Amino acid sequence: MKTIVIVGGGAGGLELVTRLSKTLGRKNLARIVLVDRSRTHVWKPLLHEVAAGVIDKTSDGVEYAMHAARHGYTFQWGNLSAIDPEHNTITLDPLLDDQGREILPSRELDYDELVLAIGSVSNDFGTPGVSQHCYLLDALPQAERFHKALLNQLLRLHQLGDPDKALQVAIVGGGATGTELAAQLHHVANLARHYGMPMMSAKRLKLTLIEAGPRILPALPARIAAKAKHALTRIGVDVLENTRVSEATEQGFVTAAGEVLAADLMVWAAGVKAPDFLAAMDLFDINRAQQIRVTPTLQSTRYDTIWAIGDCCGFEQADGSWVPPRAQSAHQMATTVANNLRRQVQGKPLLSYHYTDYGSLVHLSRYSTVGSLMGKLTNSSMFIEGHIARLMYISLYNLHQFAVHGWLKGVLVLLNRKIGNIVGARFKLH
Repeated sequence: MKTIVIVGGGAGGLELVTRLSKTLGRKNLARIVLVDRSRTHVWKPLLHEVAAGVIDKTSDGVEYAMHAARHGYTFQWGNLSAIDPEHNTITLDPLLDDQGREILPSRELDYDELVLAIGSVSNDFGTPGVSQHCYLLDALPQAERFHKALLNQLLRLHQLGDPDKALQVAIVGGGATGTELAAQLHHVANLARHYGMPMMSAKRLKLTLIEAGPRILPALPARIAAKAKHALTRIGVDVLENTRVSEATEQGFVTAAGEVLAADLMVWAAGVKAPDFLAAMDLFDINRAQQIRVTPTLQSTRYDTIWAIGDCCGFEQADGSWVPPRAQSAHQMATTVANNLRRQVQGKPLLSYHYTDYGSLVHLSRYSTVGSLMGKLTNSSMFIEGHIARLMYISLYNLHQFAVHGWLKGVLVLLNRKIGNIVGARFKLH
């Protein structure tokens, strides 16, 4: 029986595992194995909400072990450290607890087909001080770490009792993550006064969003960017465009012009790249973002038994552009690879991947949702905002839940989340 190993349980990886388990695993046509360094999946576009404390991984996350038991695949908790394409094996690092004690030794896993869905990490572009002083939002542990720091700062500010003191938060990167986080933090500062901090409000929060380019949301249409900027400035966020950061220090960010932007909390959300170890392995052809270059069928250009999907996949389109690292890209890639692995077992020719841009949406907490629909949904780009945009934003998350759980359980999961939002706390205090 063929063994298919998927490394990375993000949006694309978990959807792929679910599809393969249904089409190949349960029919005993292949053994499906998922490897991830975390035990819980949270949809990456929601990590800024985990960081702000408006959602909880216990209600919005998926436990890999439980999901594996329900869907009939094997879950291996571990971190990928090496790939041996000649012998079709991968190596996982030893698994350690918080005290550094070994839980599991280094392990080797055999594969017939290997799918890399390991996502992306923040790109600091070599900026000094970022790794020492900034919070990143690449993965769940990082989002939870920022949330704890945020709670500490809110409690400190509240208990100082000085109404003139403000919490200063600076965010570098005016993409979707940075803009959405800024709006959520403003909302959370107001929520805090209803959760044991009556002295706290958004008036005591100084938010600065820093973008090196000429406008925030550079990957989206200018109209969307303008609407988002208007919504942010209206609630008091200081949006600095054409401002390049040259250094991060303990006091704050230093701009290229030499100005110091003081901050108690600093977040770096300025672009992404594939993890450095992919390039260090020297196994693949990679692009400037360190993504694995792939063929039209999403197999790596050097090894046809190794596939790549999601943010770590470098797919060059006919016009020379690269497929953007978005959740919709990962979803579409997962569908193509699931079909190709099934067709491979059936002895059928493989299909080529074609990216379709369905548009983009930016959800600015309770203040605004803006975006555009395009591709197969409309004949041209259509701007949307308000309740319709909010509904479309929610539907993207719902579709991910259906892909991961199936329609029946997906509906129950969403219903449970809705009830939790009504009866549960709107701000996580732990």
